[in-house]
Amino acid sequence: MSEYKGASKNWDVSVNENGELFAANNQGLLHFNGEQWTLNKLPNNTIIRSVECIGDRVYTGSYEEFGYWIKNGYGKLEYNSLTHLIQNHVFTSEEFWEIFPSMDGKVLFRSFSAIYAYNGEEIQVVDPPHVVSDFIEFQGKLIVAGGTLGLFEVKDNTLKPLPIQDRLLGKTVTDMVVFNDKLLVGTKLNGCFLFDGHNVEPWANRINEELKQHQLNKIALLGKGQLGFGSIKNGMYLYDTNTGQFRVLNRESGLENNTVLSLLLFKDQLWLGLDNGIARVRLNNPITYYTDYSGTLGMVYDVAWYKGKLFLGSNTGVFYFDGNQLKFVEGSQDHVWELVVLEGELLCGHNTGTYKVTENSFEELSSAAGGYQLIKVPDQVATYVQGTYNGLFKFVKTPGGEWNIHKIDGLDFPVKQLCFETPNIVWAAHPYKGYYRIHFDEGYDKIARIQEFQGPEVPSAFNAKVYNIKNHIVVNSEGKWYRYNPIDDSIIPFTEFKDYENKELLFFDDTYYWFVDAANDKAIIHTDLKKDSLVIADVPLRERLAPDSQNVIKINDSTAYITLTDGFAKINDLKLRSEWTEEVLPSPDLVVFRDQKNRHMINGETILVPNRYSQSLSIEVAAPSYMAPNYYFELDGPKTYSEYAENGFINFQNLPFGDYTFRVYTAGMDNTLSSPSVLRFQVAPPWYLSWYSMLLYFALAVGLVFMVRAYNRRKLVRKQAEIQAQMEKEQQERMAKLEKEELANEVRLKQNELASTTLNIAKKNEMILELKNMLLVNKDKFSNSQRYRSFIKKLNNSIEDTEDWKRFEVNFKELHDDFFERLLKAYPTLTPKDLKLCAYLKMNLSTKEIAPLMAISVRGVEIHRYRLRKKLDMDSSDNLSNFLITF
Repeated sequence: MSEYKGASKNWDVSVNENGELFAANNQGLLHFNGEQWTLNKLPNNTIIRSVECIGDRVYTGSYEEFGYWIKNGYGKLEYNSLTHLIQNHVFTSEEFWEIFPSMDGKVLFRSFSAIYAYNGEEIQVVDPPHVVSDFIEFQGKLIVAGGTLGLFEVKDNTLKPLPIQDRLLGKTVTDMVVFNDKLLVGTKLNGCFLFDGHNVEPWANRINEELKQHQLNKIALLGKGQLGFGSIKNGMYLYDTNTGQFRVLNRESGLENNTVLSLLLFKDQLWLGLDNGIARVRLNNPITYYTDYSGTLGMVYDVAWYKGKLFLGSNTGVFYFDGNQLKFVEGSQDHVWELVVLEGELLCGHNTGTYKVTENSFEELSSAAGGYQLIKVPDQVATYVQGTYNGLFKFVKTPGGEWNIHKIDGLDFPVKQLCFETPNIVWAAHPYKGYYRIHFDEGYDKIARIQEFQGPEVPSAFNAKVYNIKNHIVVNSEGKWYRYNPIDDSIIPFTEFKDYENKELLFFDDTYYWFVDAANDKAIIHTDLKKDSLVIADVPLRERLAPDSQNVIKINDSTAYITLTDGFAKINDLKLRSEWTEEVLPSPDLVVFRDQKNRHMINGETILVPNRYSQSLSIEVAAPSYMAPNYYFELDGPKTYSEYAENGFINFQNLPFGDYTFRVYTAGMDNTLSSPSVLRFQVAPPWYLSWYSMLLYFALAVGLVFMVRAYNRRKLVRKQAEIQAQMEKEQQERMAKLEKEELANEVRLKQNELASTTLNIAKKNEMILELKNMLLVNKDKFSNSQRYRSFIKKLNNSIEDTEDWKRFEVNFKELHDDFFERLLKAYPTLTPKDLKLCAYLKMNLSTKEIAPLMAISVRGVEIHRYRLRKKLDMDSSDNLSNFLITF
């Protein structure tokens, strides 16, 4: 109930061709696909009493209602009522308790009042005057059980009683099956009867007494001569007609309760609808379980087979089986660590000491508390060493049959596990402090030396275990495997067990090893370390293994026992391997594919998943015909995965967009794989990478290209304009430079011309002055004074000729356009003679060169310069020529 989330009572069960279970439950139709339970309710929420899978339809019967369910494209069941096809008949508070597919293709619905036949188009009604408790086809006839009135045959929609069935009168028929060409008729309180078509006889079988006592309710054919009987009071009887033996599945065997309301066989799996729950039983299971529901047994630590009886050591004491009955060995209460058969006797390592055990006695051999483990000393006769809470003890059995026991001196700490390296060297595991290499003296009376291993590379000491595996001392520490290297006296990795890290070694012999993954799924691995490997993953076994206390005890070549928290499991190794080699693994069904929002239809086509809902994708798979399946899946695409899954719920997170192919396989016990089921899906790209976004990006890119082109064109035009302007500017600059050069040349020419003119004037005046001086010197030689004066006057006029100055002034102004104006503006007191001197000084003429130009002496020029300096308000240290040149 807690698992399938429905009501308690399950009135009928049916399985489709794929192995999916459908149960008629008080709350509706239960559907189990091998991994998940789903409750489907009728529109009127009534109790479903019957269910039958026929093809792809699931027919159900309820109160005044029957019809069929069919899966839609999303894998969900949808209901279709058939009652609207009933004509000329009115329900009389009927409930439909049975659905049966007839040989002529009709579907028959039975209530206690009538039988309804559906042929796919219409419904015919058989309405007998009495109760209808069951029906079946036998020898081509539809046989109906009329409650306590016997059997009837349906003819022409009426019931006719069968002959010679007085023995059934007054007995309520509950179920019928065809068995060995006869009709096996089950009654409520009177057992079973056989009907061969003519006569009814009681079924002569000892199980009939059990059925009478515990109220038979259902019968089923289980194949290979086996019959199943569901009772009201004592669960399920499994009867083998070949041997006459039967076994009972009831509450003591693990059923939720003893009332079987319905049953059905599918392959080797028996489904039981109970008054409180649903059970799934694997027939011919190579693993059988014993469960102590009373709590008396407790957790089992060890098992031993002694004198044809199975003894159990638990945390509450020692027990043994007498037939099928569990009995307690008196005086053995308290924790049992070990049961071992030594020298023909059963010894018990106990919390309070070590004892010799028989069915009726519990005799103390040693009072040393905590007998963890007794192992034989190699090459010694009847000599053993035991690890206890307080060190090691030596056990020697004398020829007289007595046990000589004494403590081995030199070691006082607890020793939980032992294994010999040589006859004189034993390895001991402390429960908490690690492992030690212990050297004995010759008589095994004291410890000669205790060797410890330390260093950063040495395995952790906590909860370490030691083993002697094919003459190698092997250490398991924190899930990793190491071995002792005697050559350099060190601990090194044990590469032979590299594939079994984080697994505990339960048992080993010369060929096989039993490992358990105690930290994770607790599956047991049975392997030869080569190619022969078998995974035992029964759910009851995995759920009931005791952490750090599980143990495998090999009784013989074909039988092993595994200790559990509330009992033990018995494994038939040969049968397990036989099933493994004959096993045909079914391909898993693809049940559901959903993203974060939608459930998608699985129809073989590629499924498109919107990117905004793709952060979490769930795929549900199931192998309903296979009990407790494991799966292996592969995902190929932009991101790849491949791993095993313990259940059918597989989730992928944040897959990148792209096309994916998902393959899932059912994994067998030896990790063989079935053929795959394949699902293809596509995670759409995000909106910014979708086709319309790409189209937009293309349009934007084209627009960007045009914009860039336009920009570049404008830039080119602008650049061309800049270049044109630059070229024009450079042209102007060149022209200006040329003009400047021409002007400079003109200035130079004019300067040269001015200088030449000035020089000529100066030479002319100098010559005239020289002539005048000559005349003045030779004045007396002139007889005519008038003529002399005329010569002097002409010479003076030549010196003072204004035309020379005008020509000079014109040329000077061409070079220095506004010199006189600026000079007069700055110094308005200057006279024309001052301006002349300033002009000559600006031309950088010397005093000697200026004197003839002004027709005065050099001294006169110097005096004039002095006066001009005064007018210009210049300091005596300032250079007058430089001032005027730069003015």
